[in-house]
Amino acid sequence: MSRTTATALPRPPLAPDLTDREVHAHELMDDPGCDLDTLRRTYALFRPVNRVVAGWRHVYVRQLRPLLSRTRPTTMLDVGSGGGDVPRAIARWAAQDRLRLDITAVDPDERAHAYASALPPLRGLTFRRALSTDLVAAGDRFDLVTSNHVLHHLDGAGLTTLLADSEALARRLVVHNDIARGTLAYGAFRAATIPLGRRSFIHHDGALSVRRSYQAAELRSAVLAAGADTRWRVTTTVPFRVILHWSPGRDGTPRA
Repeated sequence: MSRTTATALPRPPLAPDLTDREVHAHELMDDPGCDLDTLRRTYALFRPVNRVVAGWRHVYVRQLRPLLSRTRPTTMLDVGSGGGDVPRAIARWAAQDRLRLDITAVDPDERAHAYASALPPLRGLTFRRALSTDLVAAGDRFDLVTSNHVLHHLDGAGLTTLLADSEALARRLVVHNDIARGTLAYGAFRAATIPLGRRSFIHHDGALSVRRSYQAAELRSAVLAAGADTRWRVTTTVPFRVILHWSPGRDGTPRA
């Protein structure tokens, strides 16, 4: 079994061709044999990095919070939750606003699940090791479905599955939030994370994530090619974000 150590991390290219998505390279942290200490440091760094780049506070205020209630519980599923920083942030914001929100955060990677589950518990937040397809098979439903930085990991079949699962699981709203590929996004992230490159996978894997990510027009085409429901919408936000949204019909049915 290979070991990717903290002392032998490759550097991301300085000026890659970003014309097309880089779909064949894989992130170091996805290697089952990667160095576990480096992986844990990477999970720990997700919180400050995502606070700067992912824009979830804006998503929470503009899209999620208006659907929450102080008297009626709302359920949310976070898919591919990784180190758990995004669902933890949303759980804290809802608690600060005195809103009732029960979050289930799922990830199939046993290492991610172990890390997230070992953090101090938050009321209303549960971590499970599972795929979205497992929840569909179990007949589970949630008011809200979210994901952070999942879309760029998926090939065509994976995207088709995620969209179908999201439609089956969500009663009210889906928000898949990801990076928008671009020269400025790549250059800014690569430069800002150089100090993190020796003791975590953030510098290498984050830069690769930009290279793997969609531009808005590409994501619209991919959703169309997936044969997904026509209610899917792609929007962009600053800085360098692409967001895929879906909500059911007014009667609660997923399709017209």
